[in-house]
Amino acid sequence: GLSPEEVTIAEVLSAKGYHTAMWGKWHMGEEPEHAPENQGFDYAYYGLFNGAPDLWPDGYEMTAETPNSHRSQFLDFPGIEGYKEATGIDLSVSAYVARKGQERKAIEGLAGRPGPKRQEVFEEESIAQILKYVKEKAKDPKPFFIYWATYCQQLQGVSSHFNDPHVDHLNAQASMMAAHSSYVTRLLDTLKEEQIAENTLVVWMSDNGPMYAFYPNSGYSWLRGGKGQVLEGGVRTPSMAWWPGMILANQEPVDLLHITDLYTTAARLGGALDAIPEDRVVDGVDQLPLLLLGEGHGRRKKIFFYSGEQLGALRHGDIKAHFQPGASGGLPKMEAYNVRRDPGEKYGQFYPYLWTVTPIMNDVKAHKRMIQKFPHRGTVEQPKSCAK
Repeated sequence: GLSPEEVTIAEVLSAKGYHTAMWGKWHMGEEPEHAPENQGFDYAYYGLFNGAPDLWPDGYEMTAETPNSHRSQFLDFPGIEGYKEATGIDLSVSAYVARKGQERKAIEGLAGRPGPKRQEVFEEESIAQILKYVKEKAKDPKPFFIYWATYCQQLQGVSSHFNDPHVDHLNAQASMMAAHSSYVTRLLDTLKEEQIAENTLVVWMSDNGPMYAFYPNSGYSWLRGGKGQVLEGGVRTPSMAWWPGMILANQEPVDLLHITDLYTTAARLGGALDAIPEDRVVDGVDQLPLLLLGEGHGRRKKIFFYSGEQLGALRHGDIKAHFQPGASGGLPKMEAYNVRRDPGEKYGQFYPYLWTVTPIMNDVKAHKRMIQKFPHRGTVEQPKSCAK
């Protein structure tokens, strides 16, 4: 789970007087010490797990009482009670609602327990609460921060948007995406109606590429690779920033941006840079110049790409090196791409990019030295809720 030693953006902004709230998929630990209400958020309406467990019981029930020739996406799940008995993992409660300093409560009804409609109901309730929260805080002199980790693109769909134009009926995520688009539209409209749009930055960002294991119930990319891979199809995702009167509309900058940059940028905007601890490495860079001034003003020059604990690639400017096991002619084995010219990563080469080997390996060595100096934090013991 999320180490209590970490300082979240909610904690950083809370130190400067912000209201903080989150909705959506938490997925950073099940124990109370890992939970958002104990990680800086004043209010949290959240799910514990990713989207897959919501479909496990459905697969069990398909064949629990009668033969069924249709194949579930998940096979041989023993049911919620059987799973708890066999593993010690309790899935009967999927979601909680909590306030800082108070004991969390399990969310009742469909939004709180695993099932094929949970995410649809959870998302509908989330946007209703978010809009109410915005309207309330718009009248408050204190600023507010919202983290909305939507369940959009988590295998399930939304029945009310199933027949929207161009929605693929074989891809449940298509209807969920249509619903999410309508929710975001309602949020932006509410900010305008409350006359706080010009004082509110909204950033939308996807976390990873498509998960083709569930195709056609998945996203899709023209780029090579998907979720879990360091190819562009796995790591290059869409992102948008909206701030009327501050960010010029209809831009498409090509500057590098990493999700960790939002941490530092939000702290800068909230006047909270001094609330970030100085006893650790902060991965994000301040990207306010990119937001306000546009293309060419981004401050990120490189990105290290991991798949799990394995460093798989490094991008520096337009050049991206993929690391491979072994050596080649006494040199590190890698393929290099100019991903501005070749975003599909179809024409990897080594020898034409010999000039990159030394600077790239110097970057990697410096990166690993920094990890040795500031080791990764994390919970190493087995979570109590997963102990049999």
